Amino acid sequence: MNAYLIIKTLHIISSTILFGTGLGIAFFMFSSRYTKGLPEKYHAARFTILADFIFTVPAVILQPLTGIWLVANSGYDPHVLWLNLTYALYVLAGICWLPVVWIQIQLKRILAECIKKGSGLPKQYYKLFRIWFWLGWPAFLALIAIFYLMVAKPA
Repeated sequence: MNAYLIIKTLHIISSTILFGTGLGIAFFMFSSRYTKGLPEKYHAARFTILADFIFTVPAVILQPLTGIWLVANSGYDPHVLWLNLTYALYVLAGICWLPVVWIQIQLKRILAECIKKGSGLPKQYYKLFRIWFWLGWPAFLALIAIFYLMVAKPA
């Protein structure tokens, strides 16, 4: 196998991990909203954060590295419209994802404090959770659009 096919395979695998892990941990975290037990909510937040660092962070790093290499070695004009849209959508997804990670950490911290104190959840928890939820949508839709652009390569 040549270098191009190896890098392309890494690019596809990392995009799948980025999308799949994002969708999976979003489901896991969102599902915790429907449990009343704070330890269960804490467990979801803890493992959501862990999955982000184990799976999402490496994929987020590999995507642009492999993407830049592929564009440079494929003969595509790096400034063609569909690639420019892809770059912009990736940045949009990242702009949404970074605060999501921070919010997840804050939610975990709030849950740990409430468990320790034996108290209920403050309004801040629910406010942050709503922001987390709504920030996920543009990132999710941006990744779907990127998949389309990568497949269709519209002129």
